Amino acid sequence: MIKADLHVHTCYSVDCCTPLERIVDQCLKIGINCLAVADHNTISGALRLKEIAPFKVIIAEEIMTSTGELIGLFLTEEVPKGLSPEETIARIKSQGGLVGIPHPYGRPPSLLATSKRSNLLLPEIVSRVDIIEVLNSRNLFPNSSSKAWRLALKYKLPASAGSDAHTLGEIGRAYVEMPEFKSPSDFLDSLSRGRIFGHRSNPLVHFASIWVKVNKRFRGV
Repeated sequence: MIKADLHVHTCYSVDCCTPLERIVDQCLKIGINCLAVADHNTISGALRLKEIAPFKVIIAEEIMTSTGELIGLFLTEEVPKGLSPEETIARIKSQGGLVGIPHPYGRPPSLLATSKRSNLLLPEIVSRVDIIEVLNSRNLFPNSSSKAWRLALKYKLPASAGSDAHTLGEIGRAYVEMPEFKSPSDFLDSLSRGRIFGHRSNPLVHFASIWVKVNKRFRGV
């Protein structure tokens, strides 16, 4: 069995400054031996971490579509931001990747129920998705996980979990204990047989991300 944190960010994300080497050290320290590195709109950090990590790294990307964020896993090419959900899904699947919906109910209502981002949860989108993230440690609302579980059950989709770590200490706060896998199809089977562990992070971690994002923008990084 492996312990997989399936949503982690690195210094390659605009709102994170965690060095790759320290991520490796932290994972070895706490026993996380599989990471899905899902930086915002880039796979550069994931590719580099895969080169240096002594454990399994899934090349992933948290992609901002025209109506909200999707995650692509097992990517070989970067997917551009700003495309429609349908085009984003098509580009992920064309390279043999898997599509996930991260934190489907874990962000403020203004970004979901009252805006076009709620379109990601329409049946025509969810029916083309492979995975629902049911536990995201950065979720702001206590009932978001139970709602995400119901969504996964409704569409008979495997449930995933990730810390959504943007700081070192967040890594491993949510993970899936699952059998080893060798391919995307193996991954889905293993995920369906996995057990989810974890808890929500202190909401103050969001301020760390905001500070990093402002600082990077000020420095032109």
